[in-house]
Amino acid sequence: MVYLYPVKTGMMHFLPQGGKVELKRFERDVRGIFIHTLPSEKVEKNLASFFRHQASVVLDVDRERYAPKFAETEDVDPRVVAREREKTRTWMSALQGVGLGGSQAQRVFAEVMSEILTIYVKTTFARQWYAPSQNGQYLHTWVEDEFSVFIADVLDCMEDEQSSKTKRQPSDAHADVERWQEMGINRLGALRSDELFDIVVEWDDDVRGAIEDLKLYVKTPSSRTYLTNTFSSVINHRLLQPGASTKEILQVYISIIKAFTMLDPKGVLLDRVARPIRRYLRERDDTISIVVGGLLADPEESTNAGDTLVELAVEMAKQNSLMSGEDTDLELDYDDMEWIPDPVDAGPEYKKSKNSDVIGSLISLFESKDVFVKEFQNIFGERLLKKEHELDREIRVLELLKLRFGEAALQACEVMLRDMEDSRRIESSIHKDQELHSHGDNTAGSPEMAPNFRARILSHLFWPSLHSETFHIPPSITELQHRYETGFETMKQSRKLTWLPALGQVTVTLNLSDRPITEEVQTWQASVIHAFQHTEHDDLSHPVTRTIPELVEKLEMTEPLVLNALTFWTGKLVLKPLPSTNPQSYTVLETLSHEPAAEPGTTSAAIAAAAAASTATAAAAPAVLSEHEVAQEKMEVYK
Repeated sequence: MVYLYPVKTGMMHFLPQGGKVELKRFERDVRGIFIHTLPSEKVEKNLASFFRHQASVVLDVDRERYAPKFAETEDVDPRVVAREREKTRTWMSALQGVGLGGSQAQRVFAEVMSEILTIYVKTTFARQWYAPSQNGQYLHTWVEDEFSVFIADVLDCMEDEQSSKTKRQPSDAHADVERWQEMGINRLGALRSDELFDIVVEWDDDVRGAIEDLKLYVKTPSSRTYLTNTFSSVINHRLLQPGASTKEILQVYISIIKAFTMLDPKGVLLDRVARPIRRYLRERDDTISIVVGGLLADPEESTNAGDTLVELAVEMAKQNSLMSGEDTDLELDYDDMEWIPDPVDAGPEYKKSKNSDVIGSLISLFESKDVFVKEFQNIFGERLLKKEHELDREIRVLELLKLRFGEAALQACEVMLRDMEDSRRIESSIHKDQELHSHGDNTAGSPEMAPNFRARILSHLFWPSLHSETFHIPPSITELQHRYETGFETMKQSRKLTWLPALGQVTVTLNLSDRPITEEVQTWQASVIHAFQHTEHDDLSHPVTRTIPELVEKLEMTEPLVLNALTFWTGKLVLKPLPSTNPQSYTVLETLSHEPAAEPGTTSAAIAAAAAASTATAAAAPAVLSEHEVAQEKMEVYK
């Protein structure tokens, strides 16, 4: 320093021992005066800017932001990096010489390097989820070979005379590197914790590397708490919202189970994050129906159609053996020789289920197995009534659930399945005995030929409540029903058939003037369109026209069913409503040549297409009554 020059040249030889002690004291006082004359905020700001620039260049971290001059080329010449390293050491030695390399500079340097480490982790490892993960090893190597070397260079220049007397041991340097590596892993874990929701949403085998990174992080109670708190907050904000469908929530929940089981096989972390999800799913009215529907879905379907949760069918296909549900919730099993105590950070209500699979987790959503079994019976019966052949999938699912719930709980389903198998055998005998195929097969253009009539015989005590609406059906079908009854009573003399026409399905072929139409419809829809055939009272030169009250009276059908059928056939461009008629009338569209709705690109065509799409859903009316419908029927008794 220039202030020390007169002392060194003119005064030191007059002092004892050459004035070394006095010179050191004077030098310390002058530096103190110099430092206190500078504004500390500006000093720290300029120091931080210098450290960021040099660290960005030397360590190649976010050069576009901190060192734009060096960001023009992807790889900076190693000689330039070496020059910047030397520049850093030179400047730090100079700052140390004027008293700016003390504790203040060290604190600023520590904050900057912490920031640089965080930026490096985010820019290098963000969304790098591929498995197997080498991110942890790569980060360890970078910290040891680059990050710690740069820090050591700078800190060496900041050492004062007092600290330089204490020689650093190699073990100290190694311990510092290990601490910095641990800091890097913590930053990587924090990054993965913030990304965890996206990881779960995109869950497949390719993103398992992210969970491997988290395994390096969740080794302390504080890190595990940070992970679960962060993830739960994101779940509440992005998933557990009215705008998210139940199916979407269940899909994410299934991925959460898989991801957290891989992360923490003991299930403590899953138990923490799953509680709000499970509580929210219990409040959704359609949760149980979607879960049961998913179990009975076809696992080979590539996409989730509607509300079908195909992931559950895939998980069910993976289950080779399932434990009985009676023992899965036991808190203590004194016969379990592999028992271990709960993890130290487990909550007071933590209970690790022996069945940690996806199916067991979803089934245990409900307060009792009776709720699940009841809904399963309803959907199981619905599927049995709509399937003609191949019940292998239903049989397999039923057998697997019997292992979980026991045979007694699913006895009704067993009887329902047996009814379907017995119906085929009985039907074959009745068809042969009554010669129901004697008039040949039903073919288009041959109205006199008998329809292909098939029936299902159900033990009503074991089936859920079914739609029992009655209405008139075509005479040809009525005749076949009588003949079928005769054959059945011959075989089962102590039993009698009660027909449920609303549950049937009909394949209808209509031969209109310019086109044939074939549709698979409900029985009431077939009865309504059959009522539009010409009778002796109709004018054969004009299309048949019917009013709604006329159809209700003639078919003895409820008005909602009549309207459902009319809407369906209107959407199929078979019927059209006549404007300005009271009561509302419908007529047959024998030709489409002058019908605007048949021309593509018109507004009428768009309306017709929308009607057809909406009525396609209406056509697949459920055979099983909902709880609300059952309650309504019971209320009628007291009116």
